[in-house]
Amino acid sequence: MQTVANVLVGLVAALHAYILVLEMFLWEKKPGLGLHGLDSEMARATVPLAANQGLYNGFLAAGLAWGLIAADPTGFHVQVFFLCCVVVAGVYGTFTANRRILIAQAVPGAVALSAVLLAR
Repeated sequence: MQTVANVLVGLVAALHAYILVLEMFLWEKKPGLGLHGLDSEMARATVPLAANQGLYNGFLAAGLAWGLIAADPTGFHVQVFFLCCVVVAGVYGTFTANRRILIAQAVPGAVALSAVLLAR
């Protein structure tokens, strides 16, 4: 079960690294525009906001990676903390930005969190 939990945590970390790239570097290009369905004008106006969001997603990815490489009990606690952050951010984003965030962010985070807790 530990291997499954580690793979799920790694996938959530990779997802957030991908979101970092979309929001920080591709916001005004086709993949970034498609993320939230923005037109070019709105994307241009929101570049600083998107870059800030991307940076925070990068912190989530880095924290999850740290949790994977740190020895226990630190690794376990770091994974739980950052997965809880992912779930809270996903739920908040669902209510304030886009309902798809629930499926794209909160559910994968919750599944990985459940696996980590069960593997303990």
